[in-house]
Amino acid sequence: MRVQSRKTPTFGQLLGVLCVVVSGLFASLSASAVEILLTGAEDSPGVQSFVQALSALRPSDNVRFQALDSLPAPGNLPSGTRLILLDPPSLDWRLQESQGPATLVLRISRLQARQRLSNLQPSHLSLLWSDPPLERQLRLTRMILPQARRVGVLYDRHSEFLLKELRHAALPLGLEIVAERWDDTSDSRPLQDLLKNSDVLLGLDDPDVYNPKTAKNLLLSSYARQMALIGPNAAFVKAGSLASSYSDQNDWLAILDDLLDRPTASWPRTLYPRHFKVLSNAQVARSLGIEQMNEASVATQLAEGERHP
Repeated sequence: MRVQSRKTPTFGQLLGVLCVVVSGLFASLSASAVEILLTGAEDSPGVQSFVQALSALRPSDNVRFQALDSLPAPGNLPSGTRLILLDPPSLDWRLQESQGPATLVLRISRLQARQRLSNLQPSHLSLLWSDPPLERQLRLTRMILPQARRVGVLYDRHSEFLLKELRHAALPLGLEIVAERWDDTSDSRPLQDLLKNSDVLLGLDDPDVYNPKTAKNLLLSSYARQMALIGPNAAFVKAGSLASSYSDQNDWLAILDDLLDRPTASWPRTLYPRHFKVLSNAQVARSLGIEQMNEASVATQLAEGERHP
């Protein structure tokens, strides 16, 4: 009995099968694409650059920016959207109602959140802090100035709530927090009193205390006593403080890329940036007789000593 040979598929049949497979693949990719919507009060070249960079990181998702004034109420957005807020006005808009998609609030300071939320942590919001962790800044202080023990801190009524956390973080490091309230920045006496009783100053991310108007007095007064100022941010380091940890655009993109890969139900209510760098002012270091640091090495040491959930 003759066994029939299996018929070889024609080129046309193979092409047809290939088209079906490719169509199915594109349909699958399309179905799994995530809608990522960034919003803020104003569009700008910086915002567009950030959106384009995030889009390049996530080519299979639909990443777009839409100005705040053109958006509907939060509850009218598709529930599957991943919403990213870029500024305080967009947070105010999102707080109009609890309905709506899961939301990442990008680069919000502890003070901004307290002013808008008090001590509440809404379940639909994930707050990504712009100011570096107080513990990290204290550990940076210890690394740069190991002989310093008394850490001077200026605060006002808005940033006073940070003192308890700051003292708690200072205790295991063998540091003492010397705090001075400075509500009237035109009166230099609180600053001068603090300088007399401190070994180093640590700046809090409080724009009422640390701003362009107070910078000259703060920096000149501290360096007149040969005292370093740590923080509160990279802008102040460029202006004349000694050093600070900070997160740049690439760090924030890495954080977002990681979170957007996770189910929204697993997003943390609050998060300090795990990715960060250290910036120092070499000229200030020389004037204070401090050896210039290897910024990358210091950042690595700080990161290795941190605990993450």
